[in-house]
Amino acid sequence: MSIRILALGVGFAALLAAPAAFATNDENHDAQISDQMSRSGFILENGLAVPAFDAERGRKLFASKGCVICHSINGIGGEDAPEFNADWMQPPMNAFDFAANMWRGAGAMIAMQDEELGGQIELDGSELAAIIAFIHSKDEQEKFSQADIPHEIEEKMHGGDGDHGDAPEVEVHE
Repeated sequence: MSIRILALGVGFAALLAAPAAFATNDENHDAQISDQMSRSGFILENGLAVPAFDAERGRKLFASKGCVICHSINGIGGEDAPEFNADWMQPPMNAFDFAANMWRGAGAMIAMQDEELGGQIELDGSELAAIIAFIHSKDEQEKFSQADIPHEIEEKMHGGDGDHGDAPEVEVHE
């Protein structure tokens, strides 16, 4: 019983000391915490998981999943859908609002994916979060180039072989 009380006391003391330990006047501190949370994701108090918003991974997925066939960044990509430019995005951006906008356009996007890729692009939550992060990251968009686009996606962008099998999937390594 006394060990339990001691543990509770130590835990409570650590909890009280925590704000002081993390208090700083350094502006970069908040940015570092935000960046760490963005790259690792986290779980909310109510048990909902928020995936990592990894813009670098999103850059690779934007090209390999085929988003680039219809959307462009830096003038690279298709013209059938809105261009994405982080300079135009107003911070803070609610990622769920972005996903809701995608949902509203889902019918047209799926029709285009069927036509251009021969099937619907499949994204899990972590992939969608990464792509949203890329679309809103000026730094990562500046790195985007033609070299990011896999050969099979490049062919489809330019009216390639017309093969309409399953939507192409290129392995993305983190």
